[in-house]
Amino acid sequence: MKLIDLHCDTIWKLEKAERGCGGEKPRHETLYQNTGHIDIAGMKKAGTTAQFFANFIYKECYENDWDKAYEGALHMIERISREIDAAKQDMELLTSYQQLISMQETFPQRIGAFLTIEEGGILNGHMERLHYLYKKGIRLMTLIWNYENCIGYPNSDDAERMQMGLKPFGMEIVEEMNRMGMIVDVSHLSDGGFWDVVKNSKKPVTASHSNARKICSVRRNLTDEMLKALGENGGVAGVNFYPCFVRENAKSTAADLAVHVQHMIQTGGEDLPAVGTDFDGFDIGESEITHVSQMEKFYDALAKAGLSSRQIEKVCCENAQRLLGAVLSK
Repeated sequence: MKLIDLHCDTIWKLEKAERGCGGEKPRHETLYQNTGHIDIAGMKKAGTTAQFFANFIYKECYENDWDKAYEGALHMIERISREIDAAKQDMELLTSYQQLISMQETFPQRIGAFLTIEEGGILNGHMERLHYLYKKGIRLMTLIWNYENCIGYPNSDDAERMQMGLKPFGMEIVEEMNRMGMIVDVSHLSDGGFWDVVKNSKKPVTASHSNARKICSVRRNLTDEMLKALGENGGVAGVNFYPCFVRENAKSTAADLAVHVQHMIQTGGEDLPAVGTDFDGFDIGESEITHVSQMEKFYDALAKAGLSSRQIEKVCCENAQRLLGAVLSK
């Protein structure tokens, strides 16, 4: 089985270990050896053909200063780039769909690495920062995390705030990302922001790590109407393994993940669901799958749920790969 995972926070985890966050003794961890959810051996066992590495920005770590956070993002990009270079016998930094296909044909044992930004607030109203991030290899941006930023508003328990859409700069960003060939990620956005993106994007978009709200009623998940619209847009929704987004009691199994996949297929079609594990981005709740090396449990759960081998291939790789072809091809 081939796997494309649209979202992990592993570089953030490596950076936290390096700085000794949380009162822990600083330690050096790498993609080959770390205490997180993802490492190279595990990805090989899972059949990973491409992993999207998020450069996640937690604003509080930068004195709530977006400009300092932008510099922090550039530092993280350099860090993950060094990690990939150190693992060049096993990994390859990718910036286009064509590179992915070439790697799969020439070095099928390698893992392709795509770089992303999780928190568009670091642009702080500067379009030139988006252009520079693209030059540094960023090919997907999650427009927002859990703060209001220059682009729009996050998901919220406040019904009125949840309906607030993109700001004017946010509209410009979506248009420019379409033009450049950068994937627009709507995970974490308010419902209003989601609809603004889907209605205005000229290219397919993704909710890289979001589940079905009908199955687990939390604001970070997508309504049936959103799932249907995302499917009609040609986009994909990456099934998130974070237990709090899988079951409301935050105790999840591989079978529970399969329920979300089934619902996505029933609602938005079999071209909609993909994988966005959110590995290394959560440590709350109980999950049957705690490491990328255990992805076989997910594949088996999809088969037991009645998905055909063709549908499983679509969920685990082909739907995401189609998205890359639609957005990252030039």
